[in-house]
Amino acid sequence: MTKIFTRFFQLLYRLWFYILVTIPIVIFFPVLLIVSSSERLYPQFFWIARNIWANFILYGMFFIPSVKKEQKLEKGKSYMLIANHTSMADIMLMLKVSKNPFVFVGKRELAKIPIFGFFYKRVCILVDRSSASSRTAVYKSAQRRLKQGLSVCIFPEGGVPDDTAVVLDEFKDGAFRLAIEHEIPIVPIVFLDNKKRFSYEFFSGSPGKMRARVLPFIETKGLGSSHGTEIKKQARTLIFNRLTKKIPSREKGI
Repeated sequence: MTKIFTRFFQLLYRLWFYILVTIPIVIFFPVLLIVSSSERLYPQFFWIARNIWANFILYGMFFIPSVKKEQKLEKGKSYMLIANHTSMADIMLMLKVSKNPFVFVGKRELAKIPIFGFFYKRVCILVDRSSASSRTAVYKSAQRRLKQGLSVCIFPEGGVPDDTAVVLDEFKDGAFRLAIEHEIPIVPIVFLDNKKRFSYEFFSGSPGKMRARVLPFIETKGLGSSHGTEIKKQARTLIFNRLTKKIPSREKGI
């Protein structure tokens, strides 16, 4: 009986998430339509996404976001934001991490989601990982946005591992190549609770704390393309060690 009740709650909880994602988009549709119409207006779109949409979803799901930074992002500076990827809530929590406007590089398939997908494809850089030409186009789009003074966010695992037992999948090269070419710092971020709070498994999820930890940045100034593999390994090790608690944090309990 307990299992049936738990499954029923998780079903309602999952449906509630989709409702929360949709409500602010519908309410602010005319405004979002305007601020998503031009790359020049993207900072205004980002402000709404960060301060209204993300908060509405996180607190509406009774998640308690907690962002702590071992190194702070400077206003007006571009960064390459990377994090482990295990949950649909990763997008919302990432928006809470940075006040600096950034653009997501994400899967083209998400553009098919009703309502959300309409704006997703207007403001994000979409990638079809099965297409070499798509990956090249993504690289060029990301270069353009970085030159506009924005930051870029890439989940370097390239997607959510099919095997939920995987703590952290291998990283793809794209984020590190871009960071080195533009000599921008790589910001490793760890989402400690998202997999537990709201994984991609349909019958899962529960209210509670969602911790994001910004780790010390990896500088790329003066590095060349030959350093890409080394930097990628360094970033993955930092995130993996914090996920598995191999490196003590300054915060008790992590």
